[in-house]
Parts: sequence; structure tokens; C-alpha cells
Amino acid sequence: MAPADPPSLPPPALPRSRARRAAVPGGSRPLALADTPLAPRLEQHVQHLRVHKRLAERTLTMYREAFARLQAFAAQQGVALEAVSTPQVRRWMAALHGQGLAPRSIAIILSAWRGFYRQLGRDALVAFNPVDGVRAPKAGRPLPKALAVDQATALADHRPQAAKGSGSGSGSGTGGQAAGPAQAAAAARDHAIIELLYGCGLRVGELVGLDVSAALRSSTAAPSAPGPAATEAPGWIDLADATVHVTGKGSKRRSVPVGGPAVLAVREWLAHRPLLAPPGEPALFVGARGARLNPRTLREQLARHARAAGLSTHVHPHMLRHSFATHLLQSSGDLRAVQELLGHSSITTTQVYTRLDFGHLSKVYDAAHPRAKRQG
Repeated sequence: MAPADPPSLPPPALPRSRARRAAVPGGSRPLALADTPLAPRLEQHVQHLRVHKRLAERTLTMYREAFARLQAFAAQQGVALEAVSTPQVRRWMAALHGQGLAPRSIAIILSAWRGFYRQLGRDALVAFNPVDGVRAPKAGRPLPKALAVDQATALADHRPQAAKGSGSGSGSGTGGQAAGPAQAAAAARDHAIIELLYGCGLRVGELVGLDVSAALRSSTAAPSAPGPAATEAPGWIDLADATVHVTGKGSKRRSVPVGGPAVLAVREWLAHRPLLAPPGEPALFVGARGARLNPRTLREQLARHARAAGLSTHVHPHMLRHSFATHLLQSSGDLRAVQELLGHSSITTTQVYTRLDFGHLSKVYDAAHPRAKRQG
């Protein structure tokens, strides 16, 4: 007979997922959940996920946060990780839901915990998985937010005045009070970034992971197969072939065509790039200090660029990916092609973009289905 659970204690005051902060015991300085030191077994499992499962860094960060929450709940109730019970897991999920954590975030936490206890079961350290049978609250799946075609075009076509914006130290394409070569270079970089995000549907991590070697070579040479340095890079652009090669989720590679405006924008950026990038820097896109551009800085720059272009909505990189998929699907109706271009493993993920009106669907049916022709 299983021992009774210890008396229920108030759940640890863990914050909302968007803040992802936790108080440091005995102090007031905040500590990011992902930076919380983990117990040896949890840390060992994270390294297993990194090395053997090859999870992306963003996914590992979310899993670290999940394990920090598990560790905090177990410590709060004085129970060893190996002795956690299913009723406790249910109570902890209810506590997180009560704190305002979104169902999607709770589902990620449960997935991380379930995998951890599955590994403990393989090592014969637990008799059962306490997370099995525990489900996250149901949540409606919101439609992706995409720009209208005219908004996306205005954003891509907008070229800010080099003298506008905030200080040059931010690395923004609109930075600096005095116009100069560095500001022109940053503006060319930002324009190329927007063209690739909207024109190719890249994820922000895929874009900042692009390296420059193949792009420089193909901008001056005849089309050729990328060399070893290119094929080992997380991503690169072959301008001669008008193709971008990226490494997406699950370390899966895919190739996406690059449109003419994006090719021209990247060529323009490459002409300015030596003003910002030091010799030997492999990253295609660099910040004000010459190092690889990080996603946070890119998001800030894109938001500023959108405001300067007159867009009232907050624009982030993934919104341009949504816009790419939505506009392409509305024009072509080819769901499978959009799936391949986005790099989705399952077509059900891509189906969220099926915002086709009934009139278009009727035309497709009338033109393609053998039973569509009505008897006159």
C-alpha cells in the first residue's frame, strides 16, 4: 500500500512564465529560473537532452525552468524527487494554473517532468511515472497574428533616415544622431533581415545562425556546391543559387528559395558589412560591437523599424514568419508546400494558417473534384 501524501503545504510562490524570475533564498536579488542550480540528477538529465536528444537551446532553457519549478515544489513539501506522487503533481499543476500560467506553458512543464521520470524509470530509480495521466488544462488554439499584405510590403520597403532614432550604441539601423557609414551599414543590415524573415519565413534563431562564408563566395563567384565550412555551419545563403540553408528545430536542415528583393538586400548588406564586422567573424549578421546579432537585439530593432514605418501593431520576428505562411497559402493554396518551406514536421501545425475563404475553397473544389460538375 502506498504511503499517504504529506499534508498539503502552500505552493511555492513561483511567478508567471513570462517573467520567468524567482526570488533568491535569503536575498532580494532576482534569479532567472533557467539559472537556478539544479540537483545532480536533474542536471544530468539536462545534459542527456543536450547531447543525446540534441534539443535546441531555447527548448533546453524552458526545460531548465520546468525542472527548477519541480525542484522548488519538492523542496517546499520536503519530498525527494524520486518520491514524488501523482496527486502531488496534480496539486502543483493546479497551483501553477492558479498563478496564471498559460495551459501551453503547463503542458511544456509536464512534458519535461514526464521525460525526467521516464529516465528515472529506465534507471530503476522509481517504480512508476508520477506524471503519467496528468494533463494540462485545455486551451483554445489562437490563430497566428499576421500582417496584412500592404503592411508587410510597407515594412519591407521602408528605409529609415540614418539620422533618426536613438543612440548608436544600440546597434539599431535607425541609431545615431549624425548620419554616417556605420548608420548606413546598420540600415542595410536591418533591411536584409526583414527581407529574409518575410521573404523566406525563417525563425529568428535560424536567421541569426546564418554564417557569411558561402554568401560572400557566391556573391562574387559562379554557382557551386558549398564547401565544407558552409555545410558544417548552422546556416548559410547561396546567393548565386538564391537559396538559404538553415538548421531548424530538432537540428533538421532545410533549404528555402530566396526572392529577388532579398538577394539584392543581402548583397547590399555584404557591401556594408566590413564596417561593422571584424575580420574573421563568421556571422552573417552582426551587431554594433561586431559580434553575432542576438535574437533579443533583433526583436528590438524590428519593433523600432515597424514603428518608424508607421505600423501601429507590435511587430516581432515570428509575426513575419506567420505573414510569410499566410500570404503564401492564400495565394497558392498549397498546404504541403508551405509545410516544407516552414520546416514543420506535421502538417497539422501548418493547418493553423488555413485562413482561406469559402469562395476560394469552392473554386478549388469546382476545378479539381470529379464530382464537382453539376448536372444542368
